[in-house]
Amino acid sequence: MEIVILPTPAEVGRAAAAKIAHLVARRPEAVLGVATGSSPLAIYAELAARRAAGLDLSRVSAFALDEYVGLPTSHPESYASVIRSTVTEPLGLDPERVHVPDGLAPDIEAACARYEDAIAAAGGVDLQILGIGANGHIGFNEPTSSFRSRTRIKTLAPRTREDNARFFASLDEVPTHCITQGLGTILDARELVLVAQGENKAAAIAAAVEGPVSSMVPGSVLQWHRTATVILDEAAASRLQLADYYRYTFRNKPDFQRWD
Repeated sequence: MEIVILPTPAEVGRAAAAKIAHLVARRPEAVLGVATGSSPLAIYAELAARRAAGLDLSRVSAFALDEYVGLPTSHPESYASVIRSTVTEPLGLDPERVHVPDGLAPDIEAACARYEDAIAAAGGVDLQILGIGANGHIGFNEPTSSFRSRTRIKTLAPRTREDNARFFASLDEVPTHCITQGLGTILDARELVLVAQGENKAAAIAAAVEGPVSSMVPGSVLQWHRTATVILDEAAASRLQLADYYRYTFRNKPDFQRWD
């Protein structure tokens, strides 16, 4: 796992976008895993700026991490709507290549299986973008999620619903269930990039990066991945014991490993 600590949230977004742009330059038909929430927004804004400067993302495919169950796709907080407005349109992706779990499917289990099949048919995810919840969740894999879990329905933890209530008129409007890629699905991606900004993520980051691998902190499963990068601002990194070491190693990377 590589830990990158940068001064500001904007620089976190630029660094992660640089990594994605580097991938797309090598592989124009790359498959991205895209996340919602506030953490990746700076990534998408930077990629949109790079697109305006000539980066071609039109052949990229994308798979969303999750979707609420029972929320109409026309609802502004459905992830189908959020991905369309923050990813598909500003990055110039082909809508036919952008996939979101079907939270309105009459048979949720069958919809989850189809989503796994679609990822496999696309050749798997080349780079998965991740955020992390205050309770350590990635995607909507709440604490005690199985490390081998696949795309499935989950009940959102009360803390997660409370955190997401800011996007809705009230807590009562936040759905109770979601479809999420499982931890096993996420680990299948060839590369993982987790971004976090702000002091409110510091405890979760410290537990995920420097604590034991534990189902109580689902994000800690990144320690098992062969190519995982965690990009943080100073506030999110504030509880890391080895922060100085991470800064040192990033400054002294061999040129052939650099992507920034």
